[in-house]
Amino acid sequence: MNRFSKIYKLYLMLYAKFKHEGYAKKIGVHIGEDVHIYGDPYKMFGTEPWAISIGNHVHITEGVRFVNHDGGTLIFRHLVPDLEITKKISVGNYVYIGIETLIMPGVKIGNHCIIGAGAVVTHDIPDNSVAVGVPARVIKSTDEYFEKIKSESLHVGHLAYEEKDRELRRILGNTK
Repeated sequence: MNRFSKIYKLYLMLYAKFKHEGYAKKIGVHIGEDVHIYGDPYKMFGTEPWAISIGNHVHITEGVRFVNHDGGTLIFRHLVPDLEITKKISVGNYVYIGIETLIMPGVKIGNHCIIGAGAVVTHDIPDNSVAVGVPARVIKSTDEYFEKIKSESLHVGHLAYEEKDRELRRILGNTK
């Protein structure tokens, strides 16, 4: 690796730390409007970021990984030298992807979806679905989820951080 390549790699790592969505765009991820990437995206998008498209109003949490290729092909390259499996990944609009989720090659996540923490998404997730588990499976509609969370809400989501923190401490009984 030449000196310029090393400097550019360092620049990208630093850029990723401070401009999450900008970094994703810079490396080729197709990103819509109002996308929020929480945590460091430097390793999030793998080796084919240009094969990933993310819609509008999407939240991607810490530790999510998008994998566009099947590395298992490497052990067969001595038999078929040009063997390659690389596929696009598509995320729709109004999607929440929980912490430490793994999204595998060729997956399409529909609109209005929630992917639970730690899920391994190996197949398409239809619109209006909540999917969890390994492998991820649909457990309910987002409408069902919405009805459930409305009844459990603490009604502080609109507050600014410090005020929300004080109110949550009051509600949950922790005043430290």
